[in-house]
Amino acid sequence: MPLSIQEGRTAVQLARGAVEAHLTRGRPPAGDWPPGLFSELRGVFVTLNVAGGGRDRLRGCIGFPFPVKRLGDAIQEAALAAATEDPRFPPVSLDELDSVKIEVSVLTPPEDAEGPRQSLPSRVRIGEDGLIVSRGYLSGLLLPQVAPEFGMDQTEFLSQTCLKAGLPSDAWLNDSTNVQIFQAEVFAETGPRGKVVRVKHGELPRA
Repeated sequence: MPLSIQEGRTAVQLARGAVEAHLTRGRPPAGDWPPGLFSELRGVFVTLNVAGGGRDRLRGCIGFPFPVKRLGDAIQEAALAAATEDPRFPPVSLDELDSVKIEVSVLTPPEDAEGPRQSLPSRVRIGEDGLIVSRGYLSGLLLPQVAPEFGMDQTEFLSQTCLKAGLPSDAWLNDSTNVQIFQAEVFAETGPRGKVVRVKHGELPRA
């Protein structure tokens, strides 16, 4: 069942609240989730973007591709990790948080891509499907909103996911490479601390 807009707003509020609590008190709020969505095991990613200049700038993105944690816990842990542990960026400061927009992507369980590899691009839906590529200990993931944001077609999307995994760009053609497809429901602030909206097909929320 799709998440409601209210559930999406709660998800984004949980992410922002966890980061703020960590930066002000040094610990996230305790998670005591009643039965329902936030007690279910779900995969999730939290993305932090710095607003301004006509195009948002990535500030951190970390999550759990597979449903191994309760959604409420996964959102809080992913938000903290995106703000403080993304190896591509220094930790977010409390002052900086007022310029950061928060986005939460709640994932469906990944499924193996079936069928001939040569025809795999035709089975990837741009703006709807995310990809996980893995071989051995190497793994890379790109969320569904990445392909339309950067103007990728299906083949480029597969290749960029391979590169993120540390594999050759054409590794998706090799049967020894595992390719999985998932979808995401995405909710994001239109501006720092702004209104939370559902993001459809990679459409970027605007203030």
